[in-house]
Amino acid sequence: MYLEHLSLTDFRSYAQVDLELSPGVTVLVGSNGLGKTNLVEAIGYLSSLSSHRVSSDAPLLRFGTEQALIRGRLVRGAQKVTVEVEINGSRANRARINRANPIRSRDVLGLCRSVLFAPEDLALVKGDPASRRRFLDDLLVVLMPRHAATRQEYDKVLKQRNALLKSARSARFSRGGVTEGHLSTLDVWDAHLAAAAANLLAARLDLVERLRPHMAEAYAQLTDGSKLLRGLYRSSLDPAGEAAGQDDAGTPDAGGLPRATSASEAEDLSLCTVEELTALYVKALADSRPRELERGMSLVGPHRDELELLLGQAPARGYASHGESWSVALAMRLASYYVLDEDSHIPDNQPILILDDVFAELDVQRRRKLAAMVGGAEQVLVTAAVAGDIPAELAGAHVQVIPGGILPGTANPEGEAAHDGA
Repeated sequence: MYLEHLSLTDFRSYAQVDLELSPGVTVLVGSNGLGKTNLVEAIGYLSSLSSHRVSSDAPLLRFGTEQALIRGRLVRGAQKVTVEVEINGSRANRARINRANPIRSRDVLGLCRSVLFAPEDLALVKGDPASRRRFLDDLLVVLMPRHAATRQEYDKVLKQRNALLKSARSARFSRGGVTEGHLSTLDVWDAHLAAAAANLLAARLDLVERLRPHMAEAYAQLTDGSKLLRGLYRSSLDPAGEAAGQDDAGTPDAGGLPRATSASEAEDLSLCTVEELTALYVKALADSRPRELERGMSLVGPHRDELELLLGQAPARGYASHGESWSVALAMRLASYYVLDEDSHIPDNQPILILDDVFAELDVQRRRKLAAMVGGAEQVLVTAAVAGDIPAELAGAHVQVIPGGILPGTANPEGEAAHDGA
């Protein structure tokens, strides 16, 4: 699969821009601040309905506007499909397929598969556990779009349960105290949270198992192979795992070597059915209730979990050098690409690979290694401030990005011209 045409209206810095693309490698070249990343961000949004740069949609709207439009024409073998997403400032987003009637935006998930690596991905290694949880959940949505509803259901139940716990905590300091009504209602929300948490946890555990060998292989290929990259899922179902995943009410130390039993515990959970995980959550929620009533928040659930990254025997967070951290983050995104690629049951559905400002941070040797790894993808989109940063192994089309658009006459490999629709 590849993206043949991208059109943006009032998205970020663009009032209107149209970009023609072809299979193979396309390099978007331009000085910093001209909008290269805005173009690839739009493709990422078309794929996941989220931005890799911001957590809300408001900054995606061109300043002073109330609506943005992303439209992409995708080619899969002999088939073409046009997908568009309408991002609205004051109402729900909408989408269309082949210019048909509007549908829910999440109904287009799965049509455009892409993997985007950007400098912000250093947070996958150096940031708090929320960054790594989002990495897993965003990939789940692209891999299996039904998990958008799984995550949405969990977030909804968690919000309601936290509101109840906060109310109960306030009641503890009033004359009435925590009532039977609080406790009976909490029993109901415990059951809802356990069921939603079990579905999300089961999906994450399966995904980590699929990612693990690809992460190790990608990191070895990018480096000299002297250190093994591993990912261990630390669940809040285990008391030590809950502590490792804290970030909402207290961030744990970045150091501290993992316990030797972590891997076996993760494997045990991965063997559980959803029903068994639900039962484990029910028990864990009952055990943690006194602490939750005291603190007014949910202390058990996937929102407290951690994907721990290990380089050799030490955690990557806090121990990895800047270069190692960059390679770990890149290996995670490449692993995502490999998982999506091997999962595809539809012919010609290889994901689009996007590398945003990657090569400027790599030495010559690692540039060549990365180029060799990605050169076989059906479509690779690369951004660069300086064309000379791109290895010769990634020869392809060069599109010049200028303020507000694309330089007219920029040639693609077939000799056609990309154009600016502004």
